Amino acid sequence: MQAKEVVKIALRSTQDTLQMFLNDLSDKDLTARPVPSANNIAWQLAHLIMAEKFLLLGELPGVNYPEAPAAIAALGSERTGKVEPAEGYLGKAQYLEWFGKMRAATIAAVDKLSDADLDKTVTNMMAQHAPTLGALLILTANHTLMHGGQFTVIRRALGKPVIF
Repeated sequence: MQAKEVVKIALRSTQDTLQMFLNDLSDKDLTARPVPSANNIAWQLAHLIMAEKFLLLGELPGVNYPEAPAAIAALGSERTGKVEPAEGYLGKAQYLEWFGKMRAATIAAVDKLSDADLDKTVTNMMAQHAPTLGALLILTANHTLMHGGQFTVIRRALGKPVIF
C-alpha cells in the first residue's frame, strides 16, 4: 500500500464518522448548544468546510476546491460561532453536501500524489503543527474527528444515543 492510500483512508473514515454522528440529527438539532457559549454543530460544519480549503489550498498540488455558498463561507470564517448568523442556518443536507464536495476535492488531489510529494515542506501557518504535506493531510482528517468529538457532547445534551 502506498502512503497516499493511508491518507485517503484517514480522510474517508473521518468523513464516515462525521456522517454517523449526524445521521439521526434534525436541522434544528444542528443549532443546539450544550452550553450557551459553545459552538453548535452548524457552525462547526461550516468551519470544517472552510477549513479544508484554508488548510490545504497552496499546499496540496492540483487541488480544485469549489466556491462554497456565502452562508457557509460567512459562518465558517467567523472566529467564533457564539453569534447566530443574520442569514440563518442551512439544513443538514446542505452542510453535508458541501463537506463532501470539499473532501472529494482533497481526496482527488491526494490520489495524484507520490510518496515523495507527502514529504514536501508545508509553508503555511500550520507548518509548526504539520511540517510536511503528509502530516498536514492527517491533521486535516484529525480536525474532522476532533469536531466529531464535540458533536457527541451535543448529542448527549439532546438525549441521542451513543454512536461510537
